[in-house]
Amino acid sequence: MTTEAALNWLDGDAPAELSGGTTWGMPFARGSLAGVGGISVSDADGQPVASQAWPLATWPDGSLKWAGIALPATDAPSAHYRVTSDGGASPEAGPSPEAASGQEIAVTETEESVTVATGTLDMVINRRGSSLFATLSRGGTVVARDGKLVSLLQDSVPDDPGTVNRQAFTGEVTAVVLEQSGPVRAVVRLEGTHRPDDGDGGEGDGRSWLPFVVRFYFYAGARSVRMVHSFIWDGDAEHDFLAGLGVRFTVPLEDQLHDRHVRIAGADGGFLTEAVRGLTGLRRDPGEAVRRAQIDGRATPPLEEWSELVSRRLHLIPAWNDYTLTQLSADGFELRKRTGEGHGWVGISGGTRAAGFCSLSGPRGGFGVGIRNFWQSHPGQLDIRGAATAEAAVTAWLYSPEAQPMDLRFYHDGLGQDTFEEQLEGLEITYEDYEPGFGTPSGIARTHELTLFAYDSTPDTVALAADAEATSTPPLLQATPEYLHSAGVFGDWSPVDRSTPERAGLEDKLDFLFDFYTGQVEQRRWYGFWNYGDVMHTYDADRHVWRYDVGGYAWDNSELSPDLWLWYMYLRSGRADVFRFAEAMTRHTGEVDVYHLGEWRGLGSRHNVQHWGCSAKQLRISTPAYRRFYYYLTADERTGDLLTELVDSDQNFLGLDPTRKVRPDIATYRPDRSALAVGLGTDWGSLAATWLTDWERTGNPRSRDRLLGTMADIGALKYGFLTGEALYDLDQGRFDAGREVISVSHLSAVFGLVEICSELVSLVPDAGFERAWLQYCRLFLATPEEQAREVGRPLDGTYLTQAHSRLTAYAAARLGDAELARRAWDSFAEGGENLNHQEAFMLRKIEPPYVLTPVDEALTVSTNDAAQFGLAVIQNLALIGGHLPALQQVR
Repeated sequence: MTTEAALNWLDGDAPAELSGGTTWGMPFARGSLAGVGGISVSDADGQPVASQAWPLATWPDGSLKWAGIALPATDAPSAHYRVTSDGGASPEAGPSPEAASGQEIAVTETEESVTVATGTLDMVINRRGSSLFATLSRGGTVVARDGKLVSLLQDSVPDDPGTVNRQAFTGEVTAVVLEQSGPVRAVVRLEGTHRPDDGDGGEGDGRSWLPFVVRFYFYAGARSVRMVHSFIWDGDAEHDFLAGLGVRFTVPLEDQLHDRHVRIAGADGGFLTEAVRGLTGLRRDPGEAVRRAQIDGRATPPLEEWSELVSRRLHLIPAWNDYTLTQLSADGFELRKRTGEGHGWVGISGGTRAAGFCSLSGPRGGFGVGIRNFWQSHPGQLDIRGAATAEAAVTAWLYSPEAQPMDLRFYHDGLGQDTFEEQLEGLEITYEDYEPGFGTPSGIARTHELTLFAYDSTPDTVALAADAEATSTPPLLQATPEYLHSAGVFGDWSPVDRSTPERAGLEDKLDFLFDFYTGQVEQRRWYGFWNYGDVMHTYDADRHVWRYDVGGYAWDNSELSPDLWLWYMYLRSGRADVFRFAEAMTRHTGEVDVYHLGEWRGLGSRHNVQHWGCSAKQLRISTPAYRRFYYYLTADERTGDLLTELVDSDQNFLGLDPTRKVRPDIATYRPDRSALAVGLGTDWGSLAATWLTDWERTGNPRSRDRLLGTMADIGALKYGFLTGEALYDLDQGRFDAGREVISVSHLSAVFGLVEICSELVSLVPDAGFERAWLQYCRLFLATPEEQAREVGRPLDGTYLTQAHSRLTAYAAARLGDAELARRAWDSFAEGGENLNHQEAFMLRKIEPPYVLTPVDEALTVSTNDAAQFGLAVIQNLALIGGHLPALQQVR
């Protein structure tokens, strides 16, 4: 069987040029494709296009579920593409016939280095040492060399007594792995740590910290290289203050000073375009041809063709050696330059939001670098040093050395909360779950994306602006919502449907909520190195601010699954703005809100004033349920790393009990390998997402067996999911199915359990598990009498009515029960009353002025309500949309 799928550019029109290639992920229906060998790509005219495909996941029957697909660089990308999958083709991947006629990636490995050639540029990567790469060349000319990571460590902050000392560190590469090797795409992964710089550019003795992973991405024909840098903060927050973090490149320069060109992107497509030694604006005119050549970035005519009034005084024109752009906030950047060390800086200009791109070049070629989300991830900085010398240094600062040093100390002294009892009292007043020693950032991570450009001359500003834009918004192909839905991935959702007034009304509410949150990110400036991508938890109607300083009401940290809401909203709409918002949140919540080393590796932190501040370190925050969308839709290797980190996350229950402060049997329960208390809601839902994702990605039998085994055990429990918690044997990967209690929590199903269980029921049939899940879905919002008839007593803890209406909807759809469908919509409407008050409040609040007139103090705005409303709308429409009552009944 042969099927076709249309691919469109996420952001609308095709880019003018695809300078660095592109990669995306797409699914295939169960049983339709044995492997990637049956995948081919054609352009809008039906002509075959060189491509490369590899498996990302398989269905339980072994057929291909998700594939990563890459296209090479081209100066004429098609308006859209089409993927053809031939189910009868060989499952093995191989170079497509059309790839042989074009440029291909060439990789050469030796004991000392890895060399990758795209056909346009070449990069030599040493396997050890302080350089990320030895040389980057184009057309045989080295445009950059000795790329390296640099950092500055400060031992105190300005308000501390004593002398402030800064120590320079350099990244030392300890491992290089070729992860993928052509013909269209190659990926090289480097690992290492930062070590003290000995002052000569090498590593001295002393501590090693800030472990990093860098990936370089190469595409056939590409003139640019994508670089993804991730690091883990593993310092002591009380004494280690990161004062700078960047990537530095050496740029060889041979051209005359007046033929060396500095280009630095400002805001809104604007550029600083200058020569190191300027020839315009002088008292004497060198000639129009000379001036025009310099302005255009071309080689100027020979000196004998200049006016002698200028050529014989050339040495009297200052050469500008150093340039700096600083972006210390989301609202302002400054540009300055100087002739050299020991001389004053001259201000150039300023603006609002710089693009984060600069280049240094001449007629023989040059080098450019761009940082994605530059101003959003402030404080950032771009430095050019030595532009008037034979070797310049270009530094892309991910954390500016001119900003305040990074102070990650916990924000209060504990307030005397030394016992569980006192900590629970604190929870009652500020909603903060504090515990001494738990508010540490050691182990959190951050990822940045950069693009390195190799130029054969100085590009014009239009081309440079396109490069800056490609860095900021990388071109990405995506399948349509209709195709994604037809493939049967990610459970219960359906494409946007406005075919009736009732449906259109709910779609309007979804759009309103999304627009509101994007507006709040901008209005409240939810930007910054550690913050970009997250949103706040709850609003303070008295102060007219979000509760940024109130315990557990500040940063949301995935509470009640805004990540899921955004990704499902993207799947059904295909909207670029939704995708970019969800992408930023996934990068943040997967990196900053989760520990990647140490005793809590694989656990995330609950919502708090600081992303790492809460003592609730749990799987419900780190769950792959939030990350897998981005991984599968983009084939992003870094997100794959995060998924792999979690494979053995069930081990965490041995070291940290997530319910230790409120456990009824706290006096007797002790974690034991053969009897670990694991909740059947947030805990097992996260484990199930982990095991399912790993099984699909790798075929790991351990993950498969633990997933299927624990599903069977839940089905064997007398009260199934209503049991609430079961004892887990870590070595066997199974639950004790003999527990006979009922314990229901309103939080169990709102961190991905609903979505994962729905997928599991359709993926791996297990009658007992399905029966247990349907029982939970039927009874959660049933009447107390109905609950008592079935399990002997009414259920406690059944809150979040609107959110849980989708459980009733699932049961209605699965059982074909129209009465349950009516009840689901009734529950949705009942639970939505508060949201409608919130909507009126948000409509007033979103408009300027920022300080608003007083409103009813009972009105609050909560990300939890918004996310769960969104998920309820999306899933209810997919499951029981045919039973949707009149619009006024679902307000």
